[in-house]
Amino acid sequence: MDRFTYLNNENTAYIDSLYEAYQQDPASVDYGWQKFFEGFDFGKGSDGKPAVAGGTDTPPNHVLKEINVLNMINGYRSRGHLFTHTNPVRERRQYFPGKELETFGLSDADLDTVFNAGVEVGLGKATLRDIRQLLEDTYCQTIGAEYKYIRNPIKTKWFEDRMEKTRNQPSFSADEKKRILNKLNQAVVFENFLGTKFLGQKRFSLEGAEALIPALDSVIEKGSKLGIEEFTIGMAHRGRLNVLANIMGKSYKEIFSEFEGKNYDVDTVYGGDVKYHLGFSTDIETSNGKSVHLSLCPNPSHLETVDPVVEGQTRSKIDFKYNGDYNRIAPILIHGDASVAAQGIIYEVLQMEKLEGYRTGGTVHLVINNQIGFTTNYKDARSSTYCTDIAKTVLSPVFHVNGDDAEALAYTINLAMEYRQTFNEDVFIDILCYRRYGHNESDEPKFTQPVLYKAIEAHANPREIYLQKLLAQGDISADAAKEMEKTFRDLLQAQLNESKSEDRFTESKPMFAGAWQGLHIGSEKEAVAPTATAVAEAELLAIGNKLTELPKGKPLFKKIEKLFEDRRKMVNETKVFDWAMGELFAYGSLLKEGHPVRLSGEDVKRGTFSHRHAVITLPDTDEEYTPMDHIGAEEKFSIYNSLLSEYGVLGFEYGYALANPHALTIWEAQFGDFVNGAQIIVDQYIASAETKWQRGNGLVMLLPHGYEGQGPEHSSARIERFMELCADSNIQVANCTTPANFFHILRRQLNRDFRKPLVVFTPKSLLRHPACVSPLVDFTEGQFQELIDDSFVDTKKVKRVLFCSGKIYYDLLEKQQADKRKDVAIVRVEQLYPTPKDQMEKLKAKYSHATEFIWVQEEPENMGAWPYMLRKFRKSELQLDVISRKESASTATGYSKQHNSQQLYIVGKAFEAPAGSPVKETIKETTKKMAETSAD
Repeated sequence: MDRFTYLNNENTAYIDSLYEAYQQDPASVDYGWQKFFEGFDFGKGSDGKPAVAGGTDTPPNHVLKEINVLNMINGYRSRGHLFTHTNPVRERRQYFPGKELETFGLSDADLDTVFNAGVEVGLGKATLRDIRQLLEDTYCQTIGAEYKYIRNPIKTKWFEDRMEKTRNQPSFSADEKKRILNKLNQAVVFENFLGTKFLGQKRFSLEGAEALIPALDSVIEKGSKLGIEEFTIGMAHRGRLNVLANIMGKSYKEIFSEFEGKNYDVDTVYGGDVKYHLGFSTDIETSNGKSVHLSLCPNPSHLETVDPVVEGQTRSKIDFKYNGDYNRIAPILIHGDASVAAQGIIYEVLQMEKLEGYRTGGTVHLVINNQIGFTTNYKDARSSTYCTDIAKTVLSPVFHVNGDDAEALAYTINLAMEYRQTFNEDVFIDILCYRRYGHNESDEPKFTQPVLYKAIEAHANPREIYLQKLLAQGDISADAAKEMEKTFRDLLQAQLNESKSEDRFTESKPMFAGAWQGLHIGSEKEAVAPTATAVAEAELLAIGNKLTELPKGKPLFKKIEKLFEDRRKMVNETKVFDWAMGELFAYGSLLKEGHPVRLSGEDVKRGTFSHRHAVITLPDTDEEYTPMDHIGAEEKFSIYNSLLSEYGVLGFEYGYALANPHALTIWEAQFGDFVNGAQIIVDQYIASAETKWQRGNGLVMLLPHGYEGQGPEHSSARIERFMELCADSNIQVANCTTPANFFHILRRQLNRDFRKPLVVFTPKSLLRHPACVSPLVDFTEGQFQELIDDSFVDTKKVKRVLFCSGKIYYDLLEKQQADKRKDVAIVRVEQLYPTPKDQMEKLKAKYSHATEFIWVQEEPENMGAWPYMLRKFRKSELQLDVISRKESASTATGYSKQHNSQQLYIVGKAFEAPAGSPVKETIKETTKKMAETSAD
């Protein structure tokens, strides 16, 4: 017992057992004992015995009290945030146990006792009173810190060193305080001005959360000092106009013109969007003379949809503008309290953060917590203690700050920026504030929140609160403050007068700048114009030979060796290529031409249906080999298996393509049906961004589609949903039937001087279908074909023309060839939109003896392309009819026998003898039986 000879015997056995447990596993004992034993081990003499100061034995009771003080320190660090003064307009909920001394086995009688535990908080030996005061100042004032759950002790120590040294008390110079006041002045006066000049108009004001403006100003200043050259910002509508004006530098006159409706041009083909959804980009100069680029991404009212888009934009710029340096650009996401707690996209985006294909070096998350969602109280809006508790799933630190304390918020966001730059990880700041009005300015919040809004009505705005603080400190005079307000209000009035004097406001900035320089939004005529996409034979075969080489001296799966051997034969012997080779040829040729290629999605490296094998994993190791890296291209081929996400990943890839239009950016769904989970991105960005915001995008979506008896969730990529979104040449929708045509349409994406999103319904069974191949000449000559006519029939004998798209063609072809039908032509519509309507209608003259023109599809009659085709050709001379599955509430049957019967019915119906044929009745009987079997 010589280790604890200075303790009395009744405590020795207990402490000895704790020490032994600590030696086995430090985490098995209380924090206080951990710290005590750390100090004990450090303080041992050379003989291994404890060194006791002054040679005097420490009383056993005092040693236990030392442990209690250490536990108290840990208690404040872990739970102090529950007892802060962070809510500006109402009392916090009470939590038990509290922070009373008795909670930690201490009492008032111990307050003036000196404890060595003071060393832990940087005080050295100190009284309990001083130790507790430091903890109160640091953890229980207007800043609450949650960080102790972080499992890396280096990071937790990083926070403790900084927070406890300053006691989380800001220390700004007089000039810095005046800058904070000036930004608060701009924020408050701007909102007040809009409210008085544009009565009744929605603006989703920032009132109650105006401290956001000096906070953003502060983080931009801090970031520039830490090496940041660019911020990408995403936020919903609340406070957006204030951010645009007072952070981004959008002119007040332009904003006033939007309120006046003068930004609308009667001749425009664009639909536009409400003013509080618009984006903006600019360069600003910080106080240290550095230039920082700011981008605020446009977004819809789906509040958090912009999050993955911003992350994708940031990653794209990291890859191509900043050479992989995360510390030169940072994303800032501004959330609402109700949405950050309830929207699942938050979790998807957070889970991306540390993944190789999606990391952006850490995001600064700001939550405008006005304690009410639409009209819903926070008690009805979440189960978690805080709206930010989702952050803990990825061990991101969270700060809760009183929105009335502008200095505390500026201090905290600076600390967050330092953490982000040091560890390249996310950090959250929960700004506890309020919403001065209802959901919008015409809403009456007292209907549902009478008590809260009674308190808000009597509450001073953040500018007034901060001004009183500065007046009391002598940092500014009342006259100077009045002059600051008057000068800014006069500026706003002058800008308003200017906006009213103009007939129409014209945006001065070029629509396509930066990476988009030289590109534009393509017209309908341009969208259907032919584009040269062929590749020289020698170049293509050289790429093919490199793509089919396997690493020498490495063990490989036999199936992989056989697969690559077959591919090599395609290149050097048959000169006929399957779907996978056609796809890889497209990527390789674009890379050689100087275009980066990025492909992500679930299982894309090998492909869901094991066709691609763009990356080979060696057996018995995790080593990967990517043939595309060895074709001799300088540009990067990036391919990433994604997390099991559609919504988040599709949004990310859309943002990635937005920032770099010269890269081929592709998202592939595991099954096309799964795009349902990302419908918001499809509707609000991919289909409509050009019309709303005049923003082009070249993103490619690959959606496996085809009816093969795999049930409702693995058959249809919902062609009908994409078709109903088509208008004004906004997107391209294709269902290719040959590897070469797929090759050409991918290359066409980057070989034009405009960008349009491309949706390709890709095959499943056709990936290995012996007829779904293309000869070399189809790659080295020609271009993408929107329509492929029938080359097997005699035009004079054709009585019926079948239009189709995708996989059903091969079923129809098999029937046509087996029955030697020369009277039925099969025409493939490869591009569903922009629809080759003129080409289709010209076939009326070519097949002059045909009496029937029919659209044939696998999908039910109320799905697929037919509803669109019916509308598109309703006045056409073609007078299209349809053959399909009968209309259905579900996309497909889950019974293979029923599927086969339905498929037989469609094919049989398509080749039913033309009108007047003597065998017509017999075929009718056959198809009727098929239909009955299908119904059974």
